[in-house]
Amino acid sequence: MTTLLKIGSAAVLAAMPLAASAEYPEKPVEFVVPFPPGDLEDILTRMIADEFQATYGVPAAVVNKPGGGGGPFPGAVDVALAPADGYTVGSFVIDVPMVGPYIGIGPLDPNPFEPVGIFLSYPFVVAAAGDAPYTTMAELAAYAKDHDVALGHFGSETSPARHTLALAKELGFSYASDAAFDALDCNTLASGDADVINTTLQLIRPCLDDLNILMSVTNNRIPLLPDVPTAGEIAADLPFSTWNGLFVHKDTPQVARDKIAAIAEKVIHSDAAQQIAADTGAEIYWLDIDASEAQMLKDTATLQRISDYID
Repeated sequence: MTTLLKIGSAAVLAAMPLAASAEYPEKPVEFVVPFPPGDLEDILTRMIADEFQATYGVPAAVVNKPGGGGGPFPGAVDVALAPADGYTVGSFVIDVPMVGPYIGIGPLDPNPFEPVGIFLSYPFVVAAAGDAPYTTMAELAAYAKDHDVALGHFGSETSPARHTLALAKELGFSYASDAAFDALDCNTLASGDADVINTTLQLIRPCLDDLNILMSVTNNRIPLLPDVPTAGEIAADLPFSTWNGLFVHKDTPQVARDKIAAIAEKVIHSDAAQQIAADTGAEIYWLDIDASEAQMLKDTATLQRISDYID
């Protein structure tokens, strides 16, 4: 009898971790966006949080914790320092896991995160005013050799800005000056504050017909701009896109990752999410953990080439 009790007790104890994990989620889940509300990553992450709450019956909300496009990423630091239990999920742009560990942000060095999945590539473009004497990157390169051209971007440490500067070097020219702006929209070009801007399509959509779009910084041509080449078409060694994905601490249980991924993939494939893609020119898709890690490995090589050009 004693032996049977011991065997039974051992079986119960052995099953307890599995049972506890299988009950995830049991309490509120936070999806942390380290940028202000309103942009594409925020909109899509809110859709994921809403579906997570509806499916699992626990509160799920987006928490915006902005802190600069090139760091220090306080929202990402909060995710890194939170318990690795699946209740704090990061919705991170490429710079958080791939640049954050190398710019002096202690909790992000070494990179503490692993992807649940990548779901968005921003419709970044390089744009100029419609009356600019160049309509392509090749024409800009020729013009900039004899004229001063000022570049506007979101921050010198951000990947899109660094990529734009590196591509200029590849094409044989340099911008006379470059500066960071909080907003890069129609007014930035109309005011003459910058001659060329690296920005997202949705920010210049109201005046799109009055601009020259020189290239897209995307995996594929933007359907709204079918004649505009990608950076990879212009410079084969510098293909690039600025993506956003869901990330968790590397010690997060697999059951939590799987449930988060299932909801995110469902939302991303929904008609509502694909309509956002059609309306904004963004690429909205789902890469699972293996595909996400492959994308990050590819981007690591590109980021190294960018550093070779400008550092």
